[in-house]
Amino acid sequence: MLRLKHVWKTYPRAQGEVRALADVSLEAHPGELVAVRGKSGCGKTTLLLTAGGLLRPDKGNVVIDGKDCYGLTAGERARLRANAVGFVFQRFHLVAYLTVLENVLLGGIAAPQRSGKSAAAVRRADELLERLQLKDCRYQLSTELSTGERQRTALARALFNRPRLLLADEPTGNLDEENPLTVLAHLREHAEGGGTVVLATHDEKAAGLVGRVIEMRDGRLAAAYAI
Repeated sequence: MLRLKHVWKTYPRAQGEVRALADVSLEAHPGELVAVRGKSGCGKTTLLLTAGGLLRPDKGNVVIDGKDCYGLTAGERARLRANAVGFVFQRFHLVAYLTVLENVLLGGIAAPQRSGKSAAAVRRADELLERLQLKDCRYQLSTELSTGERQRTALARALFNRPRLLLADEPTGNLDEENPLTVLAHLREHAEGGGTVVLATHDEKAAGLVGRVIEMRDGRLAAAYAI
């Protein structure tokens, strides 16, 4: 489902270039739940953004669902993301003036074959809100939510289209003691249903509940092992 081959990415800085990814190659397959671990600044977020078609690498190839992501036009790449990829961002990126329900429904609007406001879409959103313990927040604005509620809303939005590839950046980092297990259970369920899940995390509990762990250090893959 996902293959990165010899991927490099650097960022320009006044004091010189910062290497975020250095010759990174990895694969993640349907049914897999993979954790990427490492210290802040090691390249985890850059890896996810590049893997999801949001950040063009300097060199290397990213293949999603058999398609060379950065060989596509911008429009084709956007359609690939809409139809195949779900994101959970570390900073949520919820729309402040929309309700929780409306934010979740945004997960369907980008895909042209789906309606973001149909009765079926609302039922799907309500199902996710129920499962993620957000039903009582349905009509609240995202600005009225706790940090943990915002994180779970972002997860519901990412799951809305049942993406074949789900990329999650620190999905348990802002949650209380109980909710991380709830979120991880949904990520595992998505993988067990045939999806591919890659998450960046500092959380040792999260890393202990996945099938494979990849350790990053200074933009490189330092180690990989099965749990």
